Amino acid sequence: MTNNRTSATPPNLATAMLLAAGRGERMRPLSDSTPKPLLCVRGQPLMQWAMQGLQRGGVSQVVVNTAWLGEQIPQYFGDVFETTGQAPMHLRYSHEGEDFGGALETAGGIVRALPNLAEAFWVAAGDVFAPDFVFAPEVLADFKTSPQLAHIWLVPNPEHNLAGDFGVSAEGLALNLPKRERTSAAASHAQAAPRYTFSTMALYKRAFFEAAWCDIPAGNPAGAKAPLAAMLRAAMDNGAVSASLYTGAWTDVGTPERLAQLNAA
Repeated sequence: MTNNRTSATPPNLATAMLLAAGRGERMRPLSDSTPKPLLCVRGQPLMQWAMQGLQRGGVSQVVVNTAWLGEQIPQYFGDVFETTGQAPMHLRYSHEGEDFGGALETAGGIVRALPNLAEAFWVAAGDVFAPDFVFAPEVLADFKTSPQLAHIWLVPNPEHNLAGDFGVSAEGLALNLPKRERTSAAASHAQAAPRYTFSTMALYKRAFFEAAWCDIPAGNPAGAKAPLAAMLRAAMDNGAVSASLYTGAWTDVGTPERLAQLNAA
């Protein structure tokens, strides 16, 4: 099988990170004894759907962060993920729970793993079901040569997030639109633009986490907790984030009800 990594990516650096460290409070009691990414969706662990997508996209090295009940994830998957007909995908773990006593939130976790990530890399969430999303190697290659520091995929707003998160311009830039409650004429005009929900699927360059909006040093040695949304909004305000709309199957599996709906389909 052809290796999709470019020669510019050292073989020991990962071109993807899978987020699997969250506590899953809304998923309780199911998540009291099983980390949410390992809950079963249509016959396999939820996070395995994203792993299979990355593997089909030619990703050969993935960093997985863990925290709540995090030891169960490497116990289940080990260090190599194998699927019939696909090249093996090597897994390494960033154990935030062991190192710092809990999850570092999205940005804090990514920066913690940054020394093990390539100059450009995918990020996907272990608690999102998007079985048909294509982690295309040519999209990663194009992103590497683009001027943007991040590219995010937006989805039509689900019932639990009808207000949406971000917009997208005609030129394909992600937009940090004003909050809905603002009533100025400028805000009213901006609110007329569609707002979509951030899918969590994204491409980032290391430079995104080295820019002014991120003050955490690479490797996050102090274990700083930091959300991603504020950094994304600051980057959008600087024209550094592009976006695409994804209309395939997508579910943020955040509650037992959503999990049951998926398994009943």
